[in-house]
Amino acid sequence: MTIVPIPPRPAMALLALSALATPSLLPAASSKARVAPETITYETGPCFGVCPVYRVTVSSDGRGVFEGKRFTAVTGTRNFRVDAKTFAEFSRRLRGVRPVGDALLTGAPLCQAMATDMATIDVRWTGGRKSAHLAYNLGCDRERYGWKANVLQKAITVLPVGRFIGPREGHMGR
Repeated sequence: MTIVPIPPRPAMALLALSALATPSLLPAASSKARVAPETITYETGPCFGVCPVYRVTVSSDGRGVFEGKRFTAVTGTRNFRVDAKTFAEFSRRLRGVRPVGDALLTGAPLCQAMATDMATIDVRWTGGRKSAHLAYNLGCDRERYGWKANVLQKAITVLPVGRFIGPREGHMGR
């Protein structure tokens, strides 16, 4: 075997190229793809009256946004934070009404008895597990679905948005 000397510059270039191609010297690829935080958006719609109309979006990373639209103590956008325990509790309270996919309880045919002029609560779950969407008109078949109204109306109270919403007496079918 004959060894042929390589001139210095090409040798350095070859050494540099071989170092770049060595797996142990390459930047480590992330072993976990970034997972989007779970987000829950809770939105109330108008009624025939002075029901508060607002949207609350809260994420498992602690970020929250309140958007007051009508008949709320605060109109406009307010940011807030929640700790992991509060987000988990909000999510837990809504677990019983979270559908697989979409559930629209806003009229016929699913609402066989309908009280008119009631607000709708629209909840969307995104990120984390599979997405889901529930739209429930508070007048929809109260005998059959009234428990959903109770769950939905109580769940929001765990979040620090009461001062943005304002007094709740007499609102949304109470």
